[in-house]
Amino acid sequence: MAIINQATKELQVKVVYYGPAMCGKTTNLEQVHANVQTADSNKGKLVSLATSSDRTLFFDFLPIQAMAIKGFKTKFQLYTVPGQVIYNTTRQLVLRGVDGIVFVADSQYEKMQENVESFQNLVDNLKSLKLNIDDIPYVIQFNKRDLPNAAPTEYMEFLLNNRETQAPTFGACANKGEGVFETLNMITRMLLHKFINESNRKAA
Repeated sequence: MAIINQATKELQVKVVYYGPAMCGKTTNLEQVHANVQTADSNKGKLVSLATSSDRTLFFDFLPIQAMAIKGFKTKFQLYTVPGQVIYNTTRQLVLRGVDGIVFVADSQYEKMQENVESFQNLVDNLKSLKLNIDDIPYVIQFNKRDLPNAAPTEYMEFLLNNRETQAPTFGACANKGEGVFETLNMITRMLLHKFINESNRKAA
């Protein structure tokens, strides 16, 4: 749920990176944090909440060319969820108030079952919060496309994007920065489009 800060004239939007363990969620956030273009004071620190074997990362940023909606600039809060199943309660907590989702899938053939289970886990956790995946803007990133055992994107589309309304998908090599900002740009565009439409409806 986007938060409007009247004092700073900011619309705060929460984007969660979701996916199985070791799929590249953390790498995506590290690449964005290192390379996103902001004014000096408009990027939060990259905070890591570590468990014994997994972690949640988050930071926020206000892009230099932040699009204004009714005079409010959009500040993005990016989060990752821990990938391991034992931290499902933490995943549910991170999903609270989510506006948009980036599902990061591991392209390796042997990770397909984990990808499918993680996506279903996302759907189930959203339901537990009384949310529907079809009502939330989301994109899917096929990460690790550079590995020799990467599955064809058509196969991954069939497994993860075989729905009535298909999500935009992007190939990526997050550790090289490839596909990271294409993915982020699409989810931010989708969110801004949604908020502009909602704003126009309320004004009508």
